[in-house]
Amino acid sequence: MSASRYSPRDIEPKWQDRWEKAGLYRSVEDPSREKFYCLEMFPYPSGDLHMGHMRNYAIGDAYARFLRMKGFNVLYPMGYDAFGLPAENAAITRKVDPGKWTRSSIKRMVDVQKRMGLSYDWSRTLATCEPEYYRWNQWIFLKFMEKGLAYRKSAPVNWCPSCQTVLANEQVEGGGCWRCHSTVQKKDLKQWFFKITAYADELLEDLEHLEDWPERVKTMQKNWIGRSEGAEIDFKVVDSDQVISTFTTRPDTVFGITYMVLAAEHPLVEELVKGSKSADGVRKFVKKAQEKTLIERTDETREKEGVDTGRTFVNPATGEKFPIYVADYVVMEYGTGAVMGVPAHDQRDFEFARKYGLPVRVVIQDDTGLLTGNTMTQAYVENGVMVNSGPFDGRPNREAMPDFVSYMEEKGWGREALSYRLRDWLISRQRYWGTPIPIIYCSQCGEVPVPEGDLPVILPSDVEFTGEGNPLETSETFLNVACPNCSGPARRETDTMDTFIDSSWYPFRYTDPAYDKAPFDPAKAAYWMPVDQYIGGIEHAILHLLYARFFTKGLRDLGLTDANEPFKRLLTQGMVIKDGAKMSKSMGNVVPADEMMERYGADTARVFILFASPPERELEWSDQGVDGSYRFLNRVHRLVMENLSLFADVAGVTGQGDENVRSLIRVRHRTVQKVREDIERRFQFNTAISAIMELVNEIQRFIAGNGTKGEGAASAVSDALRTTILLLAPFAPHLAEELWEAVGHGESVFKCQWPSYDQELVVSEMVQMVVQVNGKVRARFEAPPGTPKESLEKTALGMPRVQELTEGKEVVKIVVIPGRLVSIVVK
Repeated sequence: MSASRYSPRDIEPKWQDRWEKAGLYRSVEDPSREKFYCLEMFPYPSGDLHMGHMRNYAIGDAYARFLRMKGFNVLYPMGYDAFGLPAENAAITRKVDPGKWTRSSIKRMVDVQKRMGLSYDWSRTLATCEPEYYRWNQWIFLKFMEKGLAYRKSAPVNWCPSCQTVLANEQVEGGGCWRCHSTVQKKDLKQWFFKITAYADELLEDLEHLEDWPERVKTMQKNWIGRSEGAEIDFKVVDSDQVISTFTTRPDTVFGITYMVLAAEHPLVEELVKGSKSADGVRKFVKKAQEKTLIERTDETREKEGVDTGRTFVNPATGEKFPIYVADYVVMEYGTGAVMGVPAHDQRDFEFARKYGLPVRVVIQDDTGLLTGNTMTQAYVENGVMVNSGPFDGRPNREAMPDFVSYMEEKGWGREALSYRLRDWLISRQRYWGTPIPIIYCSQCGEVPVPEGDLPVILPSDVEFTGEGNPLETSETFLNVACPNCSGPARRETDTMDTFIDSSWYPFRYTDPAYDKAPFDPAKAAYWMPVDQYIGGIEHAILHLLYARFFTKGLRDLGLTDANEPFKRLLTQGMVIKDGAKMSKSMGNVVPADEMMERYGADTARVFILFASPPERELEWSDQGVDGSYRFLNRVHRLVMENLSLFADVAGVTGQGDENVRSLIRVRHRTVQKVREDIERRFQFNTAISAIMELVNEIQRFIAGNGTKGEGAASAVSDALRTTILLLAPFAPHLAEELWEAVGHGESVFKCQWPSYDQELVVSEMVQMVVQVNGKVRARFEAPPGTPKESLEKTALGMPRVQELTEGKEVVKIVVIPGRLVSIVVK
């Protein structure tokens, strides 16, 4: 090999072939070794990978490789979340079989991922669209049904009257059908649910045990579960036997209720207006409200709209009658679908009341004692003294609240209650490309579960993709079946499962993807689970991660696992930005992964991705940065190849030599410590690579100034170069293998131990740096004397506490005083 030529096109396929033939990354359970399960969120097989996708994989692969060199028994698998809407849309628009389309996409993705040099255990690969996987979705469904965790009830869906089909939320564009642009309607259908609410308290409380999850993600889940303490209050409808119940966190304001609003979907709406003068107007309003998306209806900045039903209710605290409205800002997804209106003490209620001329009654007075409903310009939402509240007048509202709840209970029209924002998980999808729900409907026996011995219920191939209706309903061979109970004629369920089910338990399946007696082998899952490090986008903070947590608890209660949580540690990586926008096909700003590797090689792409930004921050794509990473790897290659003669001397490093030799040795030890800690403790690959670059610079400076002939010089340089190769291996694995072989080693660099360091050579030279943000000390770290300002700045900005304080803010100024201080000013 030429000492001056670095050729990724030759090096990378060579080592990928060797790895595959040697089965280097296959994982086997070994109780004598400490395990580590490293996992990235598996991708939907779109087929075309760009560098935005590859960031996720590069992070996981670098960490898995580092852990192997640290001696861990690493499980690092890959699979494909293969059911979903895009394949079915392709079947409709392109007349392509969704199975063939999906498997073709998977093949293209595997080719690119292998070319990237990702160290997956490919023997464990799975695709959720294969019967051997979705069979266990169906098995889990039946077990959940036995436990009362799966049930069927009516629920609203998006309905296209033209296509005569149910639409996913993603298929509703601006209130219209994505395909024919007809106005989408809401329609009630009987659908299947998972009772995730049975685990609401446990899902909430166990967040406290997830110490290595980002606080942002835990907060998002807490808010989604939305546990609220308050009271449930009953309101009698005038001239009716009906009672409307609402939940409130502010029972202290009940005396101030002056109206009530119902969601457009509330089952009482039609009953209240039937046969009345207001019926037509209310129905028209309901239809209009249902055409809006959930996001539009709950937008706090939008002007709220409503309509009077002409009916009234009784405020039980005062005995007064007030109107019942239907409003677009109330939705059945939250609460009971009925909200009491207290305009004096809720801003949304205040705006609605002013718009429709409804009374505003002050029941909590401020310190001035001058608040009046007629003169208020905004709601008073702070604490104060209760007024116009009967026996509670003059009491501080917060202090009186428990007594007021007791008062309601004594009177028989209210009670203490808990409410959750979390709703049971609607899993029915009226589509083809998903897991068939294993239920049969018999006119004699009702809902009959498919016997376990008949699983899997396989998707039929004799279906028609017209874009109208559910394709499964076009297959007579699928639809018509004998009842398992009475053998009479029956029909299969044609709904398929939400694809989030596929991704809710897949980490368990990786532990033994060929196991055919249950979803996974409990013994192997006991060894590998939970996942020690999970990596994926922040966009999955709620649904996927919450559903996976629910499934783990459900599987635990089925006796299949002892795990309470699926993911011990979570990293949410930032997006890749190009030309000011997230890299995506729709934005037209993608950098195809295969093109990047063709031009620069996989190692260059990996090093740039990991060096350009901390993993959890956004990464700004830079062609110049890619060039820089390529030049760096070329420099390492040339430096090693030009000094191969040094490796013929097998003598170890003695520490003898002049101060320059001793200085190089110290730099080597400090670099090993920093790279290890940056990866292991802080997940800061960017500063780890920066430290390797500094080591390479130091080696070059040493050779240029001292040569390699002096006492101890050759051994110090060769040891530093060996260390450079080992440290670089997780980031640029192909080049590291090539250079490791070149310096005389016969086995893979990934079978070698991570380099060690001498604490004495590190500690004696370290100085403490203080990090200030806007003048306040927020963090400290240690650095070797003489560390360049750029490196000190990058280390400071990469510290978790500093990242929290600077996220979303503009960094105005950074002042670095080596050996003392990094001062950051943000606004």
